[in-house]
Amino acid sequence: MGLSYSQLQSGAYALILAEERGPRRIPVIIGAAEAQSIAITLENIRTPRPLTHDLFVSFAHAFGVKLKEVFIYRFEDGIFSSELTFSDGSRTVQIDARTSDAIALALRTHTPIFTTRQIIEKTGFIIDEEELKRDSDDTVEDSVAHDSDEEATYADRDDYHAEPRPENFTIEELERTLAALIDNEEYEEAERISVILKRKKDNNNSNTET
Repeated sequence: MGLSYSQLQSGAYALILAEERGPRRIPVIIGAAEAQSIAITLENIRTPRPLTHDLFVSFAHAFGVKLKEVFIYRFEDGIFSSELTFSDGSRTVQIDARTSDAIALALRTHTPIFTTRQIIEKTGFIIDEEELKRDSDDTVEDSVAHDSDEEATYADRDDYHAEPRPENFTIEELERTLAALIDNEEYEEAERISVILKRKKDNNNSNTET
């Protein structure tokens, strides 16, 4: 839902999660670096070079792996514990993660975030919408500061798709995708994949020569 300066810990931020069909909100205390990564996505900003979370998403997409869900499964001693569920279509795996990292990835891949009723009842509270909006507008802008030699540029949030992007496929995956499209007589999409494949092969040959 938004970010706000943490009143409990200096230099930290409170990430506010909103109950989808309810009035309760859950505050998650995160560090400045994680807040910046999340704020960049909330504000639809594209950095000139990928951040760590962007790189992780591109890596997963390159191998046809999708993030299916984020599950915040425990709250203990003031710390939320989360689990990521990944799938490549034939195999599903769960990986433990920091909640801030899990949410940063979920935002980039439009992945649903779940938790338990017990955690909502234990940590949730009702907050004034206008007050939260004012806090978020002020702090998100501050938290997306960039290095002086890199200027952030705005881009369509659809740059980060839940579906794997062909541009991130390996040559072998592109060849298999192209063959399947031709078999299905999807010639327009096959032409697009063919262009991507040719460009990737040309780049690969150029790198090999140098």
